Amino acid sequence: MKQAIIDLAYLVSAILFIFGLKRLQSPATARHGNQLAALGMFVAVAATLFMQEILTPAQMLLGVVVGGGIGAIMARRVQMTGMPELVAAFNGFGGIASTLVAGAEIAHILAIGSGSLGAVTAVTIALSMLIGTVTFTGSFVAFGKLSERISGNPISFPGMRPMTLLLVVAVLGGTTWMVMGAPDFPAVADPVVIGAIVVAGAALLLGVLLVIPIGGADMPVVVALLNSYSGLAAAATGFVLDNTVLIVSGALVGASGLILTNIMCVAMNRSLLNVLIGGFGGDSGAKSASAGAGGDMGSVNSTTADDVAIMLAYASKVIFVPGYGMAVAQAQHAVRELADELEKKGVDVKFAVHPVAGRMPGHMNVLLAEANVSYDKLFEMDEINGEFDTTDVAVVIGANDVVNPAARHDKSSPIYGMPILNVDHAATSIVLKRSMRPGYAGIANELFYNSNNQMLFGDAKESIAKVVTEVKAL
Repeated sequence: MKQAIIDLAYLVSAILFIFGLKRLQSPATARHGNQLAALGMFVAVAATLFMQEILTPAQMLLGVVVGGGIGAIMARRVQMTGMPELVAAFNGFGGIASTLVAGAEIAHILAIGSGSLGAVTAVTIALSMLIGTVTFTGSFVAFGKLSERISGNPISFPGMRPMTLLLVVAVLGGTTWMVMGAPDFPAVADPVVIGAIVVAGAALLLGVLLVIPIGGADMPVVVALLNSYSGLAAAATGFVLDNTVLIVSGALVGASGLILTNIMCVAMNRSLLNVLIGGFGGDSGAKSASAGAGGDMGSVNSTTADDVAIMLAYASKVIFVPGYGMAVAQAQHAVRELADELEKKGVDVKFAVHPVAGRMPGHMNVLLAEANVSYDKLFEMDEINGEFDTTDVAVVIGANDVVNPAARHDKSSPIYGMPILNVDHAATSIVLKRSMRPGYAGIANELFYNSNNQMLFGDAKESIAKVVTEVKAL
């Protein structure tokens, strides 16, 4: 009876995971989907603890209160600008949790002095440790790059690739040693224990070496990929523990992460291999030869909040294009207020969201949802690109590489071939930026120098607030 209840709980959890994931497809249902998935995980954890009799009900309640309290505090205190690195950190914690659980299985068998560790189990433990530990260190390198504690530039050093290859060989050697020692474990423990230590130790360094050569512009892809890794590590741990719900949840996270990674790569027109070894992008504020060549494109047209307000108020159709600069300035609420004021004047207002805008998948959608921008006004690139030709004013708020026309024709550009939002096709474009610094690709943006483009320099939040004031006065 007890096992039947546990199995039923796992089935309910799996169903909640699937429906939760399904509802994450749309911003309108994403919050509910997240709640369903969280409920599914709660049911799965509670069922597992009861089945194994690991904790008393009082201890479980204490864990819920402490964990829920930490989560609530982080949810309230972490700014939207810090969300990408928080997601990266969560991926890392998920990875190290899988590694520790896999290691605990070895320690458990060793402690009781009986049981068996077959070759298949040894391989799954090694996989869990490998993927989990790579996810842990790789995620915190991504965390450092996203939070600018580590340079966003690709980092490499002489001998890095041979060292990476040597670490891969060490992982294979450690796994082989574990498999060979599995039949005699725990009577003869050294081969399995030492092999596990070698795998985990090599994976620690491997995670660092796999992520530091990747430039800041590719961090959204890296975050999605590491999220997939954390799921695969959990699934491998599920096989180690013979835990069905862990296998299901890990497989769902792993598969969805890989699908999202592919979507991001398609959005940049690059292969995953190119992302992993391409060294694309760097510090957003860094100058480069290409960026310095902006003067050869001509001069830019500066504008004022007063002039922008007039252009927007008398337009028929306006498209806002958000970017990471909007997140830095925390301008999303001001942008929503401006959109509301324009709609009161009869202006058709829409938002165009590029798949890789920001520093994590869906970053701009999250920001706009936080500001209560209506979901029916958010459009993906493929849905809205054809509308720029009939748009009076396109307003770019902190976006850069995703609106650079060089991606269409400049074969020497690092972003050549990347699908972009056709902002330059609008009758007039207005770009809000603090300065002329390039984006993560480190190249000058041709859009800034177009004759039909206006640059509104300054903090985006303050600039938009001034525009709102002027629009209200018209």
